[in-house]
Amino acid sequence: MTVLVTGSAGHLGEAVMRYLRAAGRSSLGLDVKPSPFTDQVGSICDKRFVTRCIRSAQAVVHAATLHKPHVATHSWQDFIDANVTGTLVLLEAALDAGIDCFVYVSTTSTFGLTLTPVGSEPAAWMTENLIPKPKNVYGVSKLMAESLCELVHKQRSLPVVVLRTSRFFPEADDNRTIREQYETANAQANELLYRRVDIEDVVTAVLLAIEKARGIGFARYIISATTPFTAGDLTMLRRNAPQVVHRLFPECEPLYAARGWKLFPQIDRVYVNELARTGLSWKPKYDFAHVLECLRTNRDFRSALAREVGSKRYHDTNFPDGPYPVD
Repeated sequence: MTVLVTGSAGHLGEAVMRYLRAAGRSSLGLDVKPSPFTDQVGSICDKRFVTRCIRSAQAVVHAATLHKPHVATHSWQDFIDANVTGTLVLLEAALDAGIDCFVYVSTTSTFGLTLTPVGSEPAAWMTENLIPKPKNVYGVSKLMAESLCELVHKQRSLPVVVLRTSRFFPEADDNRTIREQYETANAQANELLYRRVDIEDVVTAVLLAIEKARGIGFARYIISATTPFTAGDLTMLRRNAPQVVHRLFPECEPLYAARGWKLFPQIDRVYVNELARTGLSWKPKYDFAHVLECLRTNRDFRSALAREVGSKRYHDTNFPDGPYPVD
């Protein structure tokens, strides 16, 4: 089976291509930017280009996208073109080519305002049953693309799996306060408690989605590290998150202190991956317990794949205040 991977010059696209190549599996990488993992350079909005490339494929992994960091530098039309029209072009080409399955890489940013508790409300328990309320054009465009995927499945029976991934980028946080108060590794270790996933675990979810798509038909799954929290922890997570973490992981405090690290004082949402673990038989390996084990043994808690892929430039321009033009 040849897997066509869009966005092959990006974080996840490259990671999927690396994994497929290392396993000796047939793959074809597409991107608007050349890279060692891009076999064909062109736009997913170009119907002729996509039609020509997809002929040799049996599965599509659609990871190409404009991201949240592009909101300040690109127009709404740019987002519609790249994230919505590009997805439609790929879906139509997949139908014409008789593709076996389509995996769409979406984002937990589709939840938007659903993530934000009001006042003293408990932290949000984020499952696939919640109704998304996007708060920017990025979230809107990704949700529109998800809806196109669902419609194509319903009307044309194309097996489609939507993966709503939480954070897996290695770059510093887009929130200035977080960047100023926490070193990047500290912040990302904290996020594995509730809103981050290692890119290797995302790749394994993608490959399982390809394998199981025909039996699934259509589904959306949250792809995030397995949280140690339960719904019973949500009130205290908003009030005093370190208290909850230290109860669950007594060894955390000395391990963090040895590095000068600190936990976030509050947590406002928890992504729940139970449906993905059940529906895909997915077994993510990189969680907060793994972080603490790596701290004990003085190892990098990121996977080897995450380290190989490394950082990417979202923009060709350098900004004076970190990797993003605005918070």
